[in-house]
Amino acid sequence: MLRHTAIVTIAVMAISIPLWSGGCSHRDPLNYPPPVEVGPPSFTSLDAAVVEEDAGLTSYCPSNKCPSGHTTCPISRFPCDVNLKADRDNCGACGFACPSSGDLYECIDGHCVLQCDISYNRDCDGFDDNGCETRLGTNDNCTGCGDKCLDPANPCVQRSSAPGDYGCGCGAGRLYCNGKCVDPKGDDQNCGGCGNVCDPSGDGGASRPNTYFGCIDGECGRYKCKDGHIDCDGDRLNGCEADLLSREHCGGCGNACAPGQECQLDLDSVPQCMCPAGQTFCAFFCAGAHCIGECADISSDPLNCGACGVLCGGTAETKLNECRYGVCTQVCGKGQADCNGNPADGCEVNVDQDPLNCGACGKVCDAVSGQACVGGQCVVEPCDEVQDAGELAR
Repeated sequence: MLRHTAIVTIAVMAISIPLWSGGCSHRDPLNYPPPVEVGPPSFTSLDAAVVEEDAGLTSYCPSNKCPSGHTTCPISRFPCDVNLKADRDNCGACGFACPSSGDLYECIDGHCVLQCDISYNRDCDGFDDNGCETRLGTNDNCTGCGDKCLDPANPCVQRSSAPGDYGCGCGAGRLYCNGKCVDPKGDDQNCGGCGNVCDPSGDGGASRPNTYFGCIDGECGRYKCKDGHIDCDGDRLNGCEADLLSREHCGGCGNACAPGQECQLDLDSVPQCMCPAGQTFCAFFCAGAHCIGECADISSDPLNCGACGVLCGGTAETKLNECRYGVCTQVCGKGQADCNGNPADGCEVNVDQDPLNCGACGKVCDAVSGQACVGGQCVVEPCDEVQDAGELAR
């Protein structure tokens, strides 16, 4: 009985990509021709299946035609290596680059789409040509486009250090003084009202250890703890006796560090018990016995590999140097491979696009037909009648 080979990998259609002459603000979709009805794509190898003649399956042959959305541009290194739907340098057509200066554009479905930093800027006029032209945090555009602050006593202010935390006025219980929001109940420079500065020496009363006279409940002349200290025992005579960077009161009364841990400042200058078992404290800055830093697992941290400050380098596109057991080790990023075994040139092969190394080193597509490699797979299409007849005659 006659048999024929069903060659199945990626089914593609021949497409015609129009060259655009409009700007990136053009909103029409890419005009691909209607697809030819073919069987569903598969990802097996060319010689993976032998089926009965009457099984009703479609035979596939190597193809030099690009899948929908892909094409070969003048700058292409490999056939069909440009994705017109996502490539910022070839968005919708070869050489049609999205703007790169100022605001960030992304190529989405073949269109250059403006991406604003919504915490600070917006595209309020709807014109892509001038980018994200509106700065938030103003009385005309406080929290968004057209959000106006009309009351002079409640201008648009940044209410906290969080990015984009704007509002008209400072909110309940806070005052707008000298360009910032303050708590009048505890602010020594604006105690009870803007500009009311407390005298740290008070009324000449006896001082107490680690204290000064400041603002409490909107009144000056009240004992307050100096930075880094706290009153844990309630005894006024010994003032603020506890050190917030001590192992016994790390960041708060009674917050004791476990054996082997020390009280240090994290990157936000907040006292923390550092470090958990298996981690090492890596300091960025020290003043006396106290340091600012973070905990790191030096067996796997690429910023502190084997010791604090030992950095594993690399580039995202070709190689990523990971930290394994405290040693910097080269690994290849997605779609890249080290096929020549030379660490000097890193992961030199793009296995997503190279027809000589398609999906893996040494996996070769059909060079006679000019078969392309897309997404790590050799491209195929349904065999025509001549090709199919040739297959059956063998």
